[in-house]
Amino acid sequence: MSEKRIVVLCVMFLFVVAACVTVNIYFPAAEVQKAADEIVGEVRGGGTDNTRTDEAPSGGGDKETMLRNRTNDFAIFVTAAYAAMDIEVTTPAIRSLKESLKNRFSGLRPFYESGRIGETNRGLIEARELQGLGLKEKSNLMRLVDDENKDRKLLYEEILKANNLGPEHMEEIQRIFSKSWQKSTPAGWWIQQEDGAWVMKK
Repeated sequence: MSEKRIVVLCVMFLFVVAACVTVNIYFPAAEVQKAADEIVGEVRGGGTDNTRTDEAPSGGGDKETMLRNRTNDFAIFVTAAYAAMDIEVTTPAIRSLKESLKNRFSGLRPFYESGRIGETNRGLIEARELQGLGLKEKSNLMRLVDDENKDRKLLYEEILKANNLGPEHMEEIQRIFSKSWQKSTPAGWWIQQEDGAWVMKK
C-alpha cells in the first residue's frame, strides 16, 4: 500500500471518528454518569471508583507503524476532547442543592429501611407504603419526599444549565442519576426497575 493511500485512509478515518466525538460532545453521557456517581457518593457519604485507563496500541512494521502513529496522534486529540467535556458541578446553586440533599438523607433513611419509600427509575423517590403510619408521621414522610424530589429536579436542571445542555436532555439526566442512586442503594431497600416493577435490592 502506497504512503499516499495510507494518508487518504487516515484522513477518512479521522473524519469518521470526529463525527463520533461530535455526537459525544453533544451529550456526554459517560461524563454525566461519572458526575452523578460523585454527587450521589457525596450525598450518601460513600465513594465511587472513577479510575480509568487508556492504552494505545503498539506499532508494527514501517507502514503499519505510520498508520498507527497517526491514529494514536488522533487518539490523543480525542482524549483531550473528552477531558475538555468535564461536567460542571461546582456552581453555587449545585453545591447548595447537594448540601440540602445530604442533610435530608438521615431523615429519609428510616423510611428507606422500612420499605416506605424507594428509588424510582426516573432519579426521584416515591412513597410506596403508608399503611400503619400515624397522621403526623405520614405528613412528615410526604413532606420529606416532596422536598427531596424538588431538590433533585432542581439539581438536574442546574446541571443542564451549567453545562449548556438543553431541557430536552432532562429525561436522560434523570435516567443517568437513577442508575447512580440505585447503585448506591443498600441491599434491602426498594428500587424501581425500567419496566416500572418494584423490587427489593439484593
